[in-house]
Amino acid sequence: MPRQIVLAARPSGAPTADNFAMTETERTDLAEGQVRVRNLFISVDPYMRGRMNDVKSYVPPFQVGEPLEGQAVGTVIESRVPDLAEGDLVLHMLGWRDEAVLAAAQARKVEPPQGMSPSVYLGVLGGTSLTAYVGLLDIAELKPGETVFVSGAAGAVGSIAGQIAKLKGAARVIGSAGSDEKVRWLREIGFDAAFNYKTAPVFNQLREAAPQGIDVYFDNVGGEHLEAALSVLNLHGRVALCGAIAHYNATEPPPGPRNLGLAISKRLTLRGFLVFDHAARNKDMIPEITGWLREGKLQHAETVVEGLDQAPQAFLDLLGGANTGKMIVRL
Repeated sequence: MPRQIVLAARPSGAPTADNFAMTETERTDLAEGQVRVRNLFISVDPYMRGRMNDVKSYVPPFQVGEPLEGQAVGTVIESRVPDLAEGDLVLHMLGWRDEAVLAAAQARKVEPPQGMSPSVYLGVLGGTSLTAYVGLLDIAELKPGETVFVSGAAGAVGSIAGQIAKLKGAARVIGSAGSDEKVRWLREIGFDAAFNYKTAPVFNQLREAAPQGIDVYFDNVGGEHLEAALSVLNLHGRVALCGAIAHYNATEPPPGPRNLGLAISKRLTLRGFLVFDHAARNKDMIPEITGWLREGKLQHAETVVEGLDQAPQAFLDLLGGANTGKMIVRL
């Protein structure tokens, strides 16, 4: 019987394994216009933490007792859709389960990537790179010759954002990460400087890495990182507000940056964005990213966890910073 991961209870603070449960479900017959997909890989992402809370947001909250959702890539194993045949590879949003039954409109057919795992559609050829691409080029309006700082730089989005910045002509790219091993990896993939934010105050390390200041900050973390970046940003600097993982498990509203007034005196631009609003940019992003991958100019990493039953732990590890690059669960 198909298995699925459901939300067993809403967390208070940091989630635990007790917030998840594995259940089995009946295999239903397909209706006209539906497909059955055997999931190959599912994605676990930081934004899912917000959906565990019963609060209004840009996506509906997960419901207690119901299966979780998230991006997945899989193979069609049964179809009542003319345009999708058995064996087709599709991308969809009904992850956290062995099998998904969905309408044709909910599935996007993708080609098996030559020489790469289908999981790339969850990361470097998917929303991960689109987020980095849009955040740097459209939201922060990166210009050649500028200095860029990326927080959470060893994660899926951050590692791609830093590399895109270099490929688009940034003079200096700086990244923060949570371990010395991740710092070394960032330097290997082309970051000019990187530091471990756990070893010393972020402001001190950022100021040392960027003595001439920074022009663009790609924010995946919030908190101390955002406050430090505001202090080091140059006049007319820009901040792409992508995520705030430092606050995701907070039980009380986190305090704002104490130096937000610098946004006025420095004439800074702080702009939040959601990748869902920028799907039209895929037509530009995918060919460019594909070319860089083919030429060996762009590196990507995946942390792959085996088995649907391990998906909850993969998610907990993601929130704890255990991943390098994209966190993926292989079914």
